[in-house]
Amino acid sequence: MHNRIALITGVTGQDGAYLCQLLLNKGYVVHGVVRRSSHAGVFDHRLKWLGINDDVILHDGNLLDLSSLARIVQEVRPDEVYNLAAQSFVTASWQQPLLTGQITGLGAVNLLECVRTLKPDARYYQASSSEMFGLIQEQVQSESTPFYPRSPYGVAKLYAHWMTINYRESFKLHASNGILFNHESPLRGVEFVTRKVTDGVARIKLGLAKELRLGNIDAKRDWGHAKDYTRAMWMMLQQDKPDDFVIATGRTTTVRDMCEIAFRHVGLVSQDHLIIDEKLFRPAEVEVLLGNPAKAEAAFGWKAEISLETMIQEMVEADLKRLGSKS
Repeated sequence: MHNRIALITGVTGQDGAYLCQLLLNKGYVVHGVVRRSSHAGVFDHRLKWLGINDDVILHDGNLLDLSSLARIVQEVRPDEVYNLAAQSFVTASWQQPLLTGQITGLGAVNLLECVRTLKPDARYYQASSSEMFGLIQEQVQSESTPFYPRSPYGVAKLYAHWMTINYRESFKLHASNGILFNHESPLRGVEFVTRKVTDGVARIKLGLAKELRLGNIDAKRDWGHAKDYTRAMWMMLQQDKPDDFVIATGRTTTVRDMCEIAFRHVGLVSQDHLIIDEKLFRPAEVEVLLGNPAKAEAAFGWKAEISLETMIQEMVEADLKRLGSKS
């Protein structure tokens, strides 16, 4: 029996890196699709952070280029395909709505089409998002909660989500959607609010900055750790039947309280350094997200294991280490 083969788009992102680590530990041969950019040399820094950059086989490709995806799927012949690539920064999706739609929405269909025509027995995972719930229609969001996206990113994710269901039902693909709520880690990009906070707190603690500027700190999010959430991705594809699952902690916390956890960890008071900047508010805000992961727990025993407090402390320590090594 051959080692199982996985193909991951978005392989150099936060989730891609942790998923690679998980799959490698399970004996998979792991391939990743890499979009070449002008900052060659740092594109795989998350894989390097985890010490696995030499263990992942990288292929030049792009979700917008069907021919490159077809070439890679034909060459790799994957058993499992994980589509984690997207223009995933919500704020940027208002400035780049067409690009967001092409990459996050149509790009997923390019990959689905390659799987359908070239490797239809492969199991496919689509990274859906809690941003699809947007203007929440229920206080706690589950798989049956109506969607109401509030950003171009959320709309694009919803298109990819429904196309995954359509391909599953039309062509009998083993294609599952993971409706993941916010998940963070030391590998999160600094443009995302949790990492912006932990990086800012570390800078203030080290004397490199005096203030942290944020937008709406009363927004509530259901935050988990990316390690827990990539474990859920793998578990979904091990099920006999494909389906859609909410992956969340079931706990919601304000940005304000998350900041207090980070500042408290380094012995600082958040009110002394936190500045509210109205320029950082979104055109249409998602005020509250709170997921119900009961279906995933019942189906395959998944539940979040790493607490918000532990995660934020880990992120602060990682940023202190990063910044301290530069000084």
